Amino acid sequence: MIRERARRTHDRVREELESAFLEDHTPREIAVSFSLGVFITALPTLGFGVAVFLVLAYLFKQLSKIALFASVIVLNPAVKWGVYGTSYWLGTRLLAPVPEEAMEAFTPVAGTEHLLRLWAGNLLLAIVFAVVAYVLAFRLVIEFRERNPDLDALPVDLDGE
Repeated sequence: MIRERARRTHDRVREELESAFLEDHTPREIAVSFSLGVFITALPTLGFGVAVFLVLAYLFKQLSKIALFASVIVLNPAVKWGVYGTSYWLGTRLLAPVPEEAMEAFTPVAGTEHLLRLWAGNLLLAIVFAVVAYVLAFRLVIEFRERNPDLDALPVDLDGE
């Protein structure tokens, strides 16, 4: 069951990214779009990430909308709980464990202590995920376009400019 779900997710991401590869965007623009989407999706935005995507897509025509929204498939709601748990764990390693008094009662101060750790870890993970997403997407676009010579009209942009 888990293997089947992972395969379906992999296939869906691949299909979405290949659709983005066919857009009239450079590999750099597609990779930046996907990376930005992964970064925003990794953050605990409580659903506002989609609104941010819409604003960015409207404001910046050089963003690949398909690549931006494909990131949601990678960090879907089922996966995000693991990201949040890892973020909190990482945040406690970065900022020290939550003080004992914050663990005993839930107060605004205690909530702040927990949120700081979640955000610190999450920001670090989002940056790492975004860098990895950029490198992977850029390489995939270049390889896809090199393997499909009938796409000569699309920009290749091997220099990343």
